Amino acid sequence: MLIQIHPDNPDKRKIDQVISILRKGGIIIYPTDTVYSMGCDLTNKRAVERMAQIKGIKIEKANFSLVCYDLSSISDYTVQFSNPIYKMMNRALPGPFTFILNANTNIPKLFKSNKKTIGIRVPDNNIARTIIQELGNPLISTSVHDEDEILEYITDPELIHEKYENVVDVVIDGGYGKNEASTIVDCTGEEPIIIREGIGDLSLI
Repeated sequence: MLIQIHPDNPDKRKIDQVISILRKGGIIIYPTDTVYSMGCDLTNKRAVERMAQIKGIKIEKANFSLVCYDLSSISDYTVQFSNPIYKMMNRALPGPFTFILNANTNIPKLFKSNKKTIGIRVPDNNIARTIIQELGNPLISTSVHDEDEILEYITDPELIHEKYENVVDVVIDGGYGKNEASTIVDCTGEEPIIIREGIGDLSLI
């Protein structure tokens, strides 16, 4: 199913339709402030396992991120971090960054592993954030990309739908996506370390 949702003013009925699909264990492809991403409700273990199957990886090996509405829910999934790290994240988010943080005991339960870290995203995208706000908890998420060495990210939602219509439950058309991923910042040590340069403005780090 392909659903068009206006990026600036998301239609509540369409958002409610997406929420219903997520709560039933569905998997969606949705726009962010970087590339299109695949996501599911983190409280639905079967959906998380299915997403790992789609990506062709074992759940315990999955490097999925948590996509949150804002920073308020992050403490449910991470070990307490320093005030300077919080201030940096608060400055950079919502925005095209993934922050790697030390995970608390809730994360291994989600991934059936002793996963010690988790990536956190708060995308600057109305559709993504409205979905998460209405769902009431973060999404488990991973980027959508072509299977080639260059990892060319698909930007056209109609082409994404052609490719994934028999794999996921809904593709949200929120306009063309970008073909560059987020900047990844490792915050698990004493100082933040940039481990991948993406769209994010490095002066905020």
